[in-house]
Amino acid sequence: MAFNNYGNRFQRTTPIVLNLIIINALVYLVQYLFDGPEEKITRILALFPYETTYFKPYQLVTHMFAHGGFFHLFFNMFVLWMFGSLLERAWGPKRFLIFYFICGIAAGITHLALENVPAVGASGAIMGLFAAFAYLFPNTELIIFPIPVPVKAKYAIALMAAYDLFGGVYPSSGGNIAHFAHLGGLVMGLILVIIWNKTDKKTFY
Repeated sequence: MAFNNYGNRFQRTTPIVLNLIIINALVYLVQYLFDGPEEKITRILALFPYETTYFKPYQLVTHMFAHGGFFHLFFNMFVLWMFGSLLERAWGPKRFLIFYFICGIAAGITHLALENVPAVGASGAIMGLFAAFAYLFPNTELIIFPIPVPVKAKYAIALMAAYDLFGGVYPSSGGNIAHFAHLGGLVMGLILVIIWNKTDKKTFY
């Protein structure tokens, strides 16, 4: 996924986004070095079903910083960099950080309610960012692999929501994606950005 011909104005990393990327990368490094076959670090950080003995309330936050592999981490951090930097500049660091955590926690709660498996990753918070971006900049064109033509953000988020809804209702046997967590983050992101946009009386293009 990438912007279509928007140059360097989308490439400046903002401080909160940069720190989130660094923290996620460091947590993954700790996982990689110390997990071992028993996944000792991941078991502490992952969000486990609440009816199990492994569940702890703090996992609603910590699961957002652990990842299931390098490409899982890379994709989430790349999308955070793309959309998060722009949103942080638009809202300011404090509001952006609040938004990020609310979306991530909402994704975790949705996952606990609807999916009975452990979860890791920032994907729920990232989907919230993507939803906010699509609402504020609906006609921005994106390149989404493997679609060979640019897709406007408002259509891209609709496609991703449909994909996660279908994947959540009809999960594949080998799937390892928390589809409903994605939807939880997406819906919370939309709710927040609609409220904030109306409250601030601002319009973004």
